[in-house]
Amino acid sequence: MGNLFGGTAVAATAEAMDFVKTTLRAHKVVVFSKTYCPFASMAKRALQSEGAVFHVVELDQRSDGGEIQAALAEMTGRRTVPNVFLEGKSIGGGDDTVALARAGKLKEMLSALGALK
Repeated sequence: MGNLFGGTAVAATAEAMDFVKTTLRAHKVVVFSKTYCPFASMAKRALQSEGAVFHVVELDQRSDGGEIQAALAEMTGRRTVPNVFLEGKSIGGGDDTVALARAGKLKEMLSALGALK
């Protein structure tokens, strides 16, 4: 199985798993993203349009991005980006985030977390 981080599958490391857990504890809303991913851009735009305060981790700009992505896959079963988290729980990717916004649920969820500007 190939990927963008070297051609072979990258394994999650303990450090990557710790980074993910620490990041999720430190921020109410987190988007694990890649700068060039159109689905990640969709998710970030949906959050911005709702007025969310959120933290973004751009995996393609980190030397350990492959390991972090593997840790996310172990934690959530989602290998793809974006992986959007509210209060430490994955709500899915770009399509999922946009669907929640269109249904009016994303703003409610963000408001309940106190994650609106």
